[in-house]
Order: sequence, then structure tokens, then C-alpha cells
Amino acid sequence: MWYAYHQDMIRYKSEQIVDREDIFKYAKKQYGTLPEYLWSSSPDSAVLRHKNGKWYAIIMNVEKAKLGLDGESNVDIMNVKCDPEMAGMIISTDRFLPGYHMNKQHWITILLDGTVGKSKILDFLDMSYDLIDGIRS
Repeated sequence: MWYAYHQDMIRYKSEQIVDREDIFKYAKKQYGTLPEYLWSSSPDSAVLRHKNGKWYAIIMNVEKAKLGLDGESNVDIMNVKCDPEMAGMIISTDRFLPGYHMNKQHWITILLDGTVGKSKILDFLDMSYDLIDGIRS
């Protein structure tokens, strides 16, 4: 019985894992935006740009140590714009960090390591897009 439960949890978690390609597909379908690769020094880093020209998400692969996390490996992350009042509460929870290389009052970092569910990740992406919508280039 324990084995069956364990296998169900593995299957559930694997269905919830969101990677950069899932995010890019969603952004294209929802907003018509494609990833832009702007930095030759970081060719895996991509920006999603709002139709007004402002960024609403950045996907990067970063050393865990640079994020203050344990381990020597890298992890995919997504930076999104966030309401400043909400950001403080969110980053106090596990798997959400202050925006890496961004204004930490207005941006948060989400780990794309399978610990945050797909619907939550996409909700934050939508919120970021909506926040950027009011900004003019």
C-alpha cells in the first residue's frame, strides 16, 4: 500500500513540474510573446517582453549558491514582477526568493525545480504581465 501511494505522489509531482519550455509555450499562447535571448555571456537566459516593451519575466539557470541555497548545482529560476506589498509575504515562504539581479521590492524569483506547482507559477506569470500592462515604454 505504501508503495502505491509513493508511486502516485511521484506521478503527481512529475505532472506538476514546469520547465522553461512549458512557460514559453504558455506565454506564446496566452500573450503572443516569444523568449528573447539577449546576453551572449548567458545564452540560456531568456526574457519575456510585454507588448509595451517592458519585461514581465526572465528565465535563467543560476548556481544555487548565488541564490543562498545549499548545493553546488544549478537551478532554473523565473523572475516575475510582483506587487511590493505581496512580495514581502511571498518571499518568506519556501521556494520564493527576492528577485535575483532585479529590484527586490518589485520582483520575486521562483525556483523551477518542481517544488512550486504549475498553476501557481503560471498565476505569477499572469500577475506579472498584468502589472507590466499599466507601464508605458
